[in-house]
Amino acid sequence: MAKEVVMPALSPSMTEGTVVKWLKKEGDEVKQGEVIAEVETDKATMDLESFDSGILKKIIYGPGSKVAVNTLIAVLGAKDEVIDPSMFAVKAPAPAAKAEVNKPAPLVAAPAKSALPSTVSSPISRANGRVKASPLAKKIAAEMGLSVSYMTGTGPGGRVVKRDVFASKSGANGSGGWGIYPSGPIAKDERIALSNMRQTIGRRLQESKSQIPHFYLEVEVDVESMLEMRVSLNKSFESLPQPFKLSPNDFVLKAVAEALRKVPTVNSSYEGDTIRQFGNVGLAFAVAIPNGLITPVIQEAQNKNLKQIADEVKALASRAREGKLKPEEYTTGTFTVSNLGMYGVDRFQAIVNPPQAAILAVGAALKKPIVNKHDQVVMGQRMSLTLSCDHRVVDGAVGAEFLAELKRLLETPALLLI
Repeated sequence: MAKEVVMPALSPSMTEGTVVKWLKKEGDEVKQGEVIAEVETDKATMDLESFDSGILKKIIYGPGSKVAVNTLIAVLGAKDEVIDPSMFAVKAPAPAAKAEVNKPAPLVAAPAKSALPSTVSSPISRANGRVKASPLAKKIAAEMGLSVSYMTGTGPGGRVVKRDVFASKSGANGSGGWGIYPSGPIAKDERIALSNMRQTIGRRLQESKSQIPHFYLEVEVDVESMLEMRVSLNKSFESLPQPFKLSPNDFVLKAVAEALRKVPTVNSSYEGDTIRQFGNVGLAFAVAIPNGLITPVIQEAQNKNLKQIADEVKALASRAREGKLKPEEYTTGTFTVSNLGMYGVDRFQAIVNPPQAAILAVGAALKKPIVNKHDQVVMGQRMSLTLSCDHRVVDGAVGAEFLAELKRLLETPALLLI
């Protein structure tokens, strides 16, 4: 008996999906639980598993088709079964801005179009449309007022490294020296269709800024002790059978989890006539991916030590960039951390990620003159932390209490090892 394959809801907010590619062709045998296609949702590109077994008799929507949830996209049947052609009629056409979107894409052998926008050809090596450059190279270039976009990378895999930035300063790296770049258009004039993810990001952020009463609190943290501890710990870890390294962001995430334990009101959600205060910390952290942004979640972060958090960050971020996160790994956050310090950004204000009540923006750790307790001007290391709050849930005093606890933990990093 013929069995329908429909576009499933692969995330709670998904209303439609785009067929990226079919992993089976018509006439192939399909087993229950087998991955038969890849589908781009509003969050990531995910595997579509078959709920039934049989022969793939008909593919209705080909690669590139945008299809509404619960729309018939393929038909399974027995080997010698003749399928009634009326089954192939579109039963639930996908909503779209243009009428032609609902038409099934031609089933040809040509590969599906990439979801990434076109980029200008240049001598540098790119990965997923982005410049491959070391964090140090990006930081030095930013301080010099240069862009790594026109630099030729001489590091591993064509990566732009520190020496390339200094070579660019003198004009020996194809950039023409300080502030001089090739003339002409930076890209061809074109319209790039929004991916499902980019549409969702735009819609949710617009709703957040227009419906949530934001206010912002900022504090500057002395991170010299934290950075020194990180260097010391990483050096000691080198002798382990399985060496690993901690990043500054790992310390921040651990401190946030502990601060939320101390000030649980910030770990809440506005739900109309009630405020839901969560018993566990679903600590989300922002990860940039080719089509936008996604926030993987460290579950029960308050119960995990520094290394466990570091390990989960690496694993989740890797799966996020590969589009392999499960819905429960990015939809269950109760608080979000967005760190742009690694890109050399000093400070910024993030937009609250609903239904969460707050988000922390983390800037770069900067060397700067400071006045010590003896009223002497010395060099120190400072990091800016900005808390964006939903005023319906978090009052100013509560937000300030949370930041004070976070500052205390980061300035006394030994507390994070207890």
